[in-house]
Amino acid sequence: MTIEKTKATDVVSSGLTCNTKAGEAAQATGVYHVECHDKDGNLKWTAESKNLVVNVGLQYMAGTALDGTTTRVTAWFLGLITGPAANTTFANADTLSSHAGWTEVTPYAGTRPAATFVTATTANPSVVTNTASPAVFSINATATVAGAFLCSVNTGTGGTLFSEADFGSEGVLW
Repeated sequence: MTIEKTKATDVVSSGLTCNTKAGEAAQATGVYHVECHDKDGNLKWTAESKNLVVNVGLQYMAGTALDGTTTRVTAWFLGLITGPAANTTFANADTLSSHAGWTEVTPYAGTRPAATFVTATTANPSVVTNTASPAVFSINATATVAGAFLCSVNTGTGGTLFSEADFGSEGVLW
């Protein structure tokens, strides 16, 4: 006599996979710090403002650092923006040749001064400053200054606009 036994088993499994795309983001920010001294060297005012790294500045960073498609800029220059600040606007789409929301201050001697940055360190790799060698403007007429910008050329509009900053007041008379 044979005895047969059977066992029935059902197996059910399920799974849920969400957001399988990996993502990373980097943000570029900085601060403009400006001091105004009179002709005798006396401090008249200071301003400090976070900057806006514009789209072409971000594109320059990514193209230089990550894919090598952008030629490295070897010199950077600072410019001043005229005010009053209430009439000054900044936009991510601004370029050196097209920035409808602001105008460059022109009454200073010479060309845009160089921004001489120190090399980032491994101790603080995200900080690059020019505090050891600040840019100096020799203002030769009355002007209202509402902000500043960083670009790749000392004259004209043919270079790369990297960032711009609003001093956040109604403009500062120089």
